[in-house]
Amino acid sequence: MSPLPGPPVRPVPPLPRSGRWAVLRDTLGPPNPHEPRSLFGEILDWMLAPLLLLWPMSLVITWLVAQTIANRPYDRELGDRVQSLARQALAVAPADAATAEAARTELERAARVLLSPEDDEALSFQVLGRRGELLAGDSRLSVPEQTGGLDSTSGIVRYRDEVLADEPVRVAYLWLAAAGQPAGTTISAGDSEALVQVAESLGKRSRLATEIVKGVILPQFVILPVAVLLVWFALSRGFRPLAQLQQTIRERESHDLSPIDERDVPDEVAPLVRSINDLLQRLDKSMGAQRHFLADAAHQLKTPLAGLRTQAELAAREIDSGRADAATLRHSLQQIALSSERAAHMVNQLLAMARAEDHGGVIRRERLDLAAVVRDVVRDFVPQAMERRIDLGYEGPTSWGEGAAAATPATQMMGEAILLGELTRNLIDNALSYTPSGGTVTARVLPDPFGQVVVLQVEDTGPGVPAAERALVFQPFYRALDTQVDGSGLGLAIVQEVAQRHGAEVSLDDAQPRGSSGPPGALFTVRFPVNLPAD
Repeated sequence: MSPLPGPPVRPVPPLPRSGRWAVLRDTLGPPNPHEPRSLFGEILDWMLAPLLLLWPMSLVITWLVAQTIANRPYDRELGDRVQSLARQALAVAPADAATAEAARTELERAARVLLSPEDDEALSFQVLGRRGELLAGDSRLSVPEQTGGLDSTSGIVRYRDEVLADEPVRVAYLWLAAAGQPAGTTISAGDSEALVQVAESLGKRSRLATEIVKGVILPQFVILPVAVLLVWFALSRGFRPLAQLQQTIRERESHDLSPIDERDVPDEVAPLVRSINDLLQRLDKSMGAQRHFLADAAHQLKTPLAGLRTQAELAAREIDSGRADAATLRHSLQQIALSSERAAHMVNQLLAMARAEDHGGVIRRERLDLAAVVRDVVRDFVPQAMERRIDLGYEGPTSWGEGAAAATPATQMMGEAILLGELTRNLIDNALSYTPSGGTVTARVLPDPFGQVVVLQVEDTGPGVPAAERALVFQPFYRALDTQVDGSGLGLAIVQEVAQRHGAEVSLDDAQPRGSSGPPGALFTVRFPVNLPAD
């Protein structure tokens, strides 16, 4: 059977996150994490929602308390009436059946005097004799059960709620002791002299309870809106410093990275402002370093570009004058090629430096063999080393399966192969650049016997680095004085950045003790942790 067609379903309009609608929306479904949230609305919700939930509870509690308060004076009055009627019942108790009618008449007359209400409240009474016979009053009132002990103690007024003629009433009753028995003693039903009960309708009690509730609740109808307005005003005033802070930040120039004044912000917002100031300080420092880097890069690129332009103009001038020969043009083309190579090397170094300094990127962690990375780089530099007549060698584990010196898992680590290759390439290129012809450059990988680090060393037989300059060589564009080496000054800065990205330590020492027969050389040592630390 196909289902019956129903009314068309209309789409529900989106509800705002702030305000009381947020509670309903979060109940119907999970909130959208990308949707903006109102801090003012959430605080207002958390302040007003308990108030709106507690107010109905306070109404119920107030009504119950008002009922208790209203019962106390009327119960006391009702107890006095039942005690007065009990004294009259003892005074006119019939001695035999002949005097029962006269006793009934006397009790009813006394009850009309004692129980005459000042208002329209309905009152009923009942007096039972020793054998349970009705002496006077309303026979519809039920007889309370005597369970012994406290419920059967004479002389104590008890209360109960009952329904009389389909109307709820409050009943006060009192058991009277038998003749000659002291009051306050426990008796049985057969020894009781009489039971006196007085019932009263609950109208005036309800009216008093209603008046009490009105007196308490009606002011709340005025206080509650005033409280909501005060909460709204307090929140608006409390959020005013945030609005002023927002306006201050919005009015700032884009290049103004000076700290925000913390004196006029609340104590709760001061940590946020301090964090922003710290971020501004670090951003200012980073932008300053970038400006310095760009200025140095432009200055370094200007030299090879100027050489290119000079050689091109010189060749064009020789051709225009008609004096150009093959040797002159070949020399100019060689200089142009050399300047182009220097510019390309500078650009590659700048790109490598930018890639190494990209702290916003996440390192692609992978398990790799550092020995394999170093071997590949050394293999690429063999032609250049042979051209300069430099002995370039590698010491350490070889590839898997090559004899007894096969690589061990101790040379494996977590890292990014491209950055590690760039680090090794710059160390070897720096060593080849400063090692004279006939010298030696050695790259070695040393596994840690404890399995905590993997050590990379690049050693050369060049002039070495004085101790005063060892902290400076890792700065961008720094080159040692009194050297004829052509370079960009970025190689060791790239090494430092890549090492920091991998949580490694870089140290520079002399390869040989100074004062010995040969040059001291340089020994660069990089200690990589086996497990890459978190960015």
